[in-house]
Amino acid sequence: MKHLLSTADLSREEAVKILDIAGEMREAGTRVVKKLPALRGRTVVNLFFEDSTRTRISFEAAAKRLSADVINFSAKGSSVSKGESLKDTAQTLLAIGADAVVIRHPDSGAPARLAATDWIDLPIINAGDGTHEHPTQALLDAFTLRRQLALRDGVSATGLGLDGLKVAIVGDILHSRVARSNLWLLNTLGASVTMVAPPTLLPVGAESWPCTISYDLDQVIAEGVDALMMLRVQGERMRAAYFPNPREYSRYWGLDDARLGTLDAAGAETLIMHPGPMNRGLEISSAAADSPRSTVLDQVTNGVAVRMASLYMLLSGDLI
Repeated sequence: MKHLLSTADLSREEAVKILDIAGEMREAGTRVVKKLPALRGRTVVNLFFEDSTRTRISFEAAAKRLSADVINFSAKGSSVSKGESLKDTAQTLLAIGADAVVIRHPDSGAPARLAATDWIDLPIINAGDGTHEHPTQALLDAFTLRRQLALRDGVSATGLGLDGLKVAIVGDILHSRVARSNLWLLNTLGASVTMVAPPTLLPVGAESWPCTISYDLDQVIAEGVDALMMLRVQGERMRAAYFPNPREYSRYWGLDDARLGTLDAAGAETLIMHPGPMNRGLEISSAAADSPRSTVLDQVTNGVAVRMASLYMLLSGDLI
């Protein structure tokens, strides 16, 4: 594993190993001294061509906890705004002495392009490319699910997959790189996935994906799921009216107070997940986001551990 570009590239063995190492990294994060010397002397560049808060800060925290030096690059205010190409930017970073590149780009396939060329010979981590993939988000979601279920069952999470787990991914599937990465990874780990969305927010060809397609969130909840993964409605990517209005979207496909009450009344142990940032009152209500079922803040914590594991595996020579 030289790069981390897509969860579709990961075998079950590789995915479980990343999650196991992330578990060790999370334990290290609970100590008084959180830093590890694993990547001392190495330089990680966060190459972000899109706005980001959570992902960039999470990668920065992960690299620094491994004692790596971090260079944060933002396209705004850089030579990219003057017309510099991805090739020239990448080669500049190599000349500076980068050892790994974490890249977020608005164009699908940009990280894979960077990895496939001879522009630079460095490990590449995809931090989100267009509507294509976001592999570390899927890994942290899987880590969160695995850890929560292990805690509930009183067993160790080490070595476990997600066999038999039922996960519903709900909302703006069309524009979501998180949905795609989660679909491939959850299937690899043995979970079954249901995509729930209005027809207008499902991509062409979704019926061929290894999942069940549903347009009825209430029916999916009634049938029982282990986790509801609510997706942000990505208004900034929409160039048309994909649903009549926010109120109707929330009524049919949002996790509102009434649906939360249904889960509570049924005594279900369903977890509520969201990759963030959340549109409270649209795809998820404040009551649902802040409920004991919610893993949102746990996902943020686990994101640092998963990204530490990813950087460690790519840069330390601990290859699968």
